[in-house]
Amino acid sequence: MAMSDLLYGAYERRLQHRLDRRRLPKHVGAIVDGNRRWAKGAGAGVDDGYQAGADKIGEFLQWCEELDVEIVTLWVLSTDNLQRSESELAGLLAVIENLIVELASHEKWRLQLIGNLDMLPADSAARMKKAASETESFEGMRVNICVGYGGRQELTDAMRSLLLEQAAKGRSLEEVASTLEVDDIAEHLYTKGQPDPDLVIRTSGEQRLSGFLLWQSVHSEFYFCDALWPAFRRVDFLRAIRSYAARDRRFGQ
Repeated sequence: MAMSDLLYGAYERRLQHRLDRRRLPKHVGAIVDGNRRWAKGAGAGVDDGYQAGADKIGEFLQWCEELDVEIVTLWVLSTDNLQRSESELAGLLAVIENLIVELASHEKWRLQLIGNLDMLPADSAARMKKAASETESFEGMRVNICVGYGGRQELTDAMRSLLLEQAAKGRSLEEVASTLEVDDIAEHLYTKGQPDPDLVIRTSGEQRLSGFLLWQSVHSEFYFCDALWPAFRRVDFLRAIRSYAARDRRFGQ
């Protein structure tokens, strides 16, 4: 084993040992960015970058489970990604389908697909839904997979759902507007019934949310990491958790 590996191992153990278990996040969101740039730097193909990113997700979930995280939300395909070339999108969707099947095969995590799956090819969406549905009875960590997800799209879909629901009850727009509350909209989000994320991690050095959980992240803590997602290490994860645990959350007060 290389000396650097020994040093990182010792550093990881020290980081984890010093974490205050009372201040750890229960819901972690991750924008898994940098797969294509990692592939370019490694002299590999784009599909290889996507696969390396998918492989990292399994590791990441194990790290979260070790710290008793209850919910993990992973953004793996945005609505903007759907504009990529047909061949690249097909490769990416294949990787995501295989990822969901692989995660379901562990038979311990409850998978939920978050996004507008009607925007995906019907056969691809069907395979993803089938794999995720097989985990409904599992009692372990909840894992949200954001596929065909965009923050603006989610809010649009939520408002559309709310208005259609109220129209079915015979209410006019004026009546809906006069009684509309924040919680009414929250009840129509993709994450209905789930607590908001405590911590959102973004890799690849980009310091923006790009529309990730726009509504839900209003009081979240953010951590931006320079590592590209396939190169994201456990020590990077522990640093993010350490940073979160050291903050004084005021929830806008």
